[in-house]
Amino acid sequence: MPIILAPIMGVTDHIYRTTFAEFFSDVELAMAPFISSVQARSIKANYLKDLLPANNRALPIVPQILSKNAEDFLFLAHKIADLGFATINWNLGCPSPTVVNKGRGSGMLPYPEQIAQFLDRVMGEMPCQLSIKLRLGRTSASEISALWPIFNQYPLAEVIVHPRLGAQLYSGQADIEAFAHCLSQTHLPLVYNGDIRTLADFTRLHERFPTLDRWMIGRGLLANPFLASEIHSLLNPSLKCNQEMAILRTFHGQLYERYREALCGPSHLLSRMKGFWTYFADIFSQPGQVRKHIHRCHTLDRYQATVEGFFASEEHR
Repeated sequence: MPIILAPIMGVTDHIYRTTFAEFFSDVELAMAPFISSVQARSIKANYLKDLLPANNRALPIVPQILSKNAEDFLFLAHKIADLGFATINWNLGCPSPTVVNKGRGSGMLPYPEQIAQFLDRVMGEMPCQLSIKLRLGRTSASEISALWPIFNQYPLAEVIVHPRLGAQLYSGQADIEAFAHCLSQTHLPLVYNGDIRTLADFTRLHERFPTLDRWMIGRGLLANPFLASEIHSLLNPSLKCNQEMAILRTFHGQLYERYREALCGPSHLLSRMKGFWTYFADIFSQPGQVRKHIHRCHTLDRYQATVEGFFASEEHR
């Protein structure tokens, strides 16, 4: 039962993905955070750095493109396919207001005629398979219903559904019944994505959708990197042994060193590492206190001392 690491912009780049794969098992694939299509017909090599095969040896990836223009999409898709990728994903799910206001991501979902025109142009010249990642709609779950007759016309590799509205961002509950309706509307392979944070969450969803065999997890894996293994082995996610905490400590240390080498200056490094603790804090017994103290760190020395203190305290609980 493949588990896919979801794309999270500013978090799951190739450094994170590689380090994650070295420490944690049972994630078979990752989707890279989107890159935007460009109007120019030349791009710098650095634009595709996150997708380069040399940077993704530890964990296979599916590249993702954010675009509303078929010609621009095809140009970038050919460049990416030349790197050896067999599948490229089209992002129709991003809920960021800066993306949506430009009519991209989930901002395109209310316009099925635009999506139909896009696919009609793209599918005839795709250099590889196409998958789609989307939400239920921008403001209404009925928006996705108008899309299935369009999607069903094409041999899409898969459709990944995050059953929230774009307008929700990441608040509220994923709409499980709306996802069930999606299953009844298509013959295409579907992937579920959204609110799998614990083994209990997965078990509940798997019992609800027993025929579903592909799952995408984002924030749940960042908060508990052992979650995929727990799903596969049916371990209790509440049991945190000292060995697991020691692995997490070493994982964090490796991330720190790799980003220290890759980023420019201490402020950039501190900002990146603080961002990870939005998720890492949930591993600890008092996540609110962890987040508060990490947020108050204004130097790398203070940050390192605070992190070491939390790990040491947790390992001796």
